Amino acid sequence: MQSMDSHQIKSDDAEIFFRVLGEGPPVVLLHPFPANHEFWLPVAQVLATRYRVILPDLRGHGDSGVGQGPATMDKHAADLARVMDDADIGRAPLVGVSIGGYALFEFWRRHRGRVAALGLCNTKAPADSAEARTGRLQAANDVLERGTEPFFESMIPRLLGRSTRETRPDLVAGALNMMRKMSPEDVAQVQRGMAERPDSVDTLKTINVPTLLVTGEEDMLTGVNEAELMRQHISGSQLRVIPKAGHYSPWEQPEEAGRLLRQFLERL
Repeated sequence: MQSMDSHQIKSDDAEIFFRVLGEGPPVVLLHPFPANHEFWLPVAQVLATRYRVILPDLRGHGDSGVGQGPATMDKHAADLARVMDDADIGRAPLVGVSIGGYALFEFWRRHRGRVAALGLCNTKAPADSAEARTGRLQAANDVLERGTEPFFESMIPRLLGRSTRETRPDLVAGALNMMRKMSPEDVAQVQRGMAERPDSVDTLKTINVPTLLVTGEEDMLTGVNEAELMRQHISGSQLRVIPKAGHYSPWEQPEEAGRLLRQFLERL
């Protein structure tokens, strides 16, 4: 196991936690909701033999505070800029899963000069539909009333592919452990922030850095259709589908995800 440095920085009204693993050119990996940086550790171990891997906990996740009000994409993007400043990174490849991808669309709009390449995994460009937005806001209210456990349990079949759920109880348990670091307030404000996120379909056409699109064959939330939409709009982007994986594909199949990312980074 590579040695890890832990860092805690202030970003506006929240403490943001991140870890650094390995040495070499930097790469930043953003986890999905409702996980934290541990999501990427199996892949990071593989990359850290050649790269300096930066693993933030997004605002409201893991050991990062949520701050006041909804955790909007603006805030996530500003937090990421602060993390990169603190880690002395001007420009780097940035990889995000799900909400990590939403944050990267915003970061691209604000700080594209700092983006050397993009990995967009198990994510999508459109904003929430009215129905999805209502669902998020309802879920936010529910966790504040009833606690997070029923919500986390209900998310597992949506986040993890059938293959993982049937054969890897350890990965199911590990996902729940990551989720349980979030308080009801954290979950509510992160959901409210995602409900507010802008549509990023028009942003796709402006992306002119090398881009890797990854999804899971069993991803029910942002599967091949969403990845294909991004591929059509991002010039020169490449799409890869990870077999036997759902929405949490790098957590479910870290060897394959690590291989795809390493290949992508080595070509840069």
